[in-house]
Amino acid sequence: MDDLRELLAAERARTADRIAALSADVEAVMEASRLVATDDEHDPEGATIAFERSQTSTLLEDARQRLEQLDLALARLEAGEYGVCARCGRPIAVERLRARPTATTCIACAI
Repeated sequence: MDDLRELLAAERARTADRIAALSADVEAVMEASRLVATDDEHDPEGATIAFERSQTSTLLEDARQRLEQLDLALARLEAGEYGVCARCGRPIAVERLRARPTATTCIACAI
């Protein structure tokens, strides 16, 4: 389990770094949109800024959800519940946990 703990911790650190970078990107896009008087509907640049803002915000939300999943996995690990299927109670294969460290179900229950 120590290798899985390290995997979770490393993935959490990468995700936290991604959140920081995306947060800075969102702020930069928002600042750019404040500095330029654009009309999203009629100005070609406005559509680009709106798209970038939407895309970056979506990526940020995905990263935040990933961080939450990782924190829950780490909490399950600390509670001794990590690697146990939430549906059937059987062990989750180590290979599955290495591929999907936040998995809460075994392969059979996931299908």
